[in-house]
Amino acid sequence: MIEIVQDKKTWNSIIDKFRDCDFYHTFDYHQVSKCNGDRAVLIHYARNGLSIALPLIFREIEDSEYWDATSVYGYPGPLISTSTSSFDRDAFLKELEAYLREERIISVFSRLNPFIPLQEYALEGMGQIVSPGNVINIDLSKNAEDQVKDYHKRLRTYINKSRRLYTIREGNTDADVDSFMDLYHDNMRRVNAKSKYFFEPEYFYKLLGSKAFDVDLLMAMDNKTGETVAGALFIKKNKIVQYHLSGAREDYLKLNPIKLIIDEMRIRASADGFRYFNLGGGVANKEDSLFQFKQSFSNDVRPFNVWRYVVDRKVYAQLVREKVSGHCILASASCQDFFPCYRCDTPMLKKSIHK
Repeated sequence: MIEIVQDKKTWNSIIDKFRDCDFYHTFDYHQVSKCNGDRAVLIHYARNGLSIALPLIFREIEDSEYWDATSVYGYPGPLISTSTSSFDRDAFLKELEAYLREERIISVFSRLNPFIPLQEYALEGMGQIVSPGNVINIDLSKNAEDQVKDYHKRLRTYINKSRRLYTIREGNTDADVDSFMDLYHDNMRRVNAKSKYFFEPEYFYKLLGSKAFDVDLLMAMDNKTGETVAGALFIKKNKIVQYHLSGAREDYLKLNPIKLIIDEMRIRASADGFRYFNLGGGVANKEDSLFQFKQSFSNDVRPFNVWRYVVDRKVYAQLVREKVSGHCILASASCQDFFPCYRCDTPMLKKSIHK
């Protein structure tokens, strides 16, 4: 039986029964992540002692009677109550399919969590699961000495020097949050990030004010000037620590204080008994300079998987035809990098080109 949950109390009471749930599954994170007009839903399946919870965001497809479903940014995916693959996933998938069709959902996209078992198994046979890239994890189950041994030698030298230059403190005032927002937005401008990554102040304050997970804002202070020169936001739930957002002053990037902040979070998280410290991957899941920066902390590289499912192929194909309409610059090339295709923001060619 499938139950659709949209109220905070029921939502969080369900996901908190799963020992593997991450902060990406919470009601609060879905509320700060969704856009106007979207609906955040928790699809809860329960049968014969098995429980599966799948959080999604339903988005209306413009100029149509249809909707599609996506996940929040990060690492959500389904939660499964059992630790073995002996459960009847076919019954779950059958009911899920029926519900999606009833709600006129044309396609579903969900990022999966590299630290939650059986997600891929639970969805197997419905659509496809692909791995667009990898993420870097610091294995906090190792002892402290072995964790540091996994650091690249140059990184260890950087951190030792940084500890003489910077002091790490917790950001716990509104002024600290405002300072961090400035650092983060400056960083986004420096890397020419898309507008969707320029979060409003409400986003930061709602995250920090949530009681559904723990948020640590760590800030680096220059010991000579007393100035705050970098900050990072870490979000913790159950056994997972997520490196969420960060920013540093450009004139301090040569000896990047973010490296010291990450190291400090590792020390604290280990002491608090966490198991995973996910640093994430590169920009757009590429093994770029950001990925290499994160890889200098650990050799625990894990695949990051996403789930793609076309519920109604006929309508999906029509939406794609309307999107492309002979003017998409990728129309004659492979278009597998973006799903669903009809929501791709690739620039359109001018009609005159095709005359």
